[in-house]
Amino acid sequence: MRTLSIAALCLTAALPALAQTPPAASVQPGRLGLCAGCHGVTGHASMPGVPNLAGQPLDYLRNALGQYRDGRRAVPLMRAAIGPLGDADLDALARWYSAQSPQSQLQAQP
Repeated sequence: MRTLSIAALCLTAALPALAQTPPAASVQPGRLGLCAGCHGVTGHASMPGVPNLAGQPLDYLRNALGQYRDGRRAVPLMRAAIGPLGDADLDALARWYSAQSPQSQLQAQP
C-alpha cells in the first residue's frame, strides 16, 4: 500500500509535465517522462518485474498502451502514468521503444 501511495504522489507531481508534452512525431529521450523511470530511456528496465520495451513490435506496444490507458489492462500505475496522454503521444512512445535495440541474452543476465 505504501508503494502505491508513493507512486500516486509521484504521478500527481508529474502530471503537469505530462500535460505539457508536445504531440510528438518522434519522442526524444528527455520527453519520455515517467516511462523512462521504470522502463529506461532505451527500453531496458532496471527494476525487477518491469518489462523491457526495447525492440518490441510496434503494433504490440501501441495496443498495450491503449489497453493500459482505457483500463482493459488493469494496472493502476500504468493507467495513471499514461491516462492523460493522447493517441499521438502513445504512438510516439510505441515508435520510440520499438526502434530501440533489445538487450542480448548475455546482457540481460546478471
